[in-house]
Amino acid sequence: MIIITGITGGIGNFLFNKFSQSGEQIIGTYHLNKPEGKLYENTVQLDITNFIEVEKFIASIKSQTKEITLINCAGITANAFAHKSNIEEWNKVINVNLTGTFYLIRATLPLMREQNFGRIINLSSIVSETGVMGTSAYAASKAGLNGMIKSIALENAQKGITINNINLGYFKVGMINTVPKEIQEKIKSKIASNEFGDPENIFSTIQYIRTTPYLNGACVDLNGGLV
Repeated sequence: MIIITGITGGIGNFLFNKFSQSGEQIIGTYHLNKPEGKLYENTVQLDITNFIEVEKFIASIKSQTKEITLINCAGITANAFAHKSNIEEWNKVINVNLTGTFYLIRATLPLMREQNFGRIINLSSIVSETGVMGTSAYAASKAGLNGMIKSIALENAQKGITINNINLGYFKVGMINTVPKEIQEKIKSKIASNEFGDPENIFSTIQYIRTTPYLNGACVDLNGGLV
């Protein structure tokens, strides 16, 4: 079974549609507004920052699950220079991107360990490595994921479970649509191909991770040669 969080976001929605078309068993989560259409019948409203809700969600699908792949796409950002940042917004970004992701992992791991199999794939960001002005909360949340997976990989590798991050650059879907056009052009100039990535690359990278059990505790940079 594939579990994908954040299916109302650009990348999460793309992946949910892609895996749905593949015929694999899949369930998606969204926070507030359920996407419309028959394709989204197998979705659940979930506040990933509420651990009780997360536990109940995993318990409700336990009998259906086998060979779980958990893909954590849910994420938010709040752009501001650090000295002008809103503390509540800063905490919200950390709670969703880091703590919420951990809650899903924490609730799913016991089931994976029972089954001696699991694939955990987190969508992280190149921002955690390069730094971008105005993204202190977002960068901190993604850097936290990069550190977190190291310990979790060590704890669970002998149970057939892998955990990896994909450190994304800039793609044609998702948060890039909130960036002003002039800034987008500046970003493109730093990418070897001078263009944003096709999300198909994210899908194929996830499939590679799923079928490569010796890849564990790794941060895979997927950024088109961004410098």
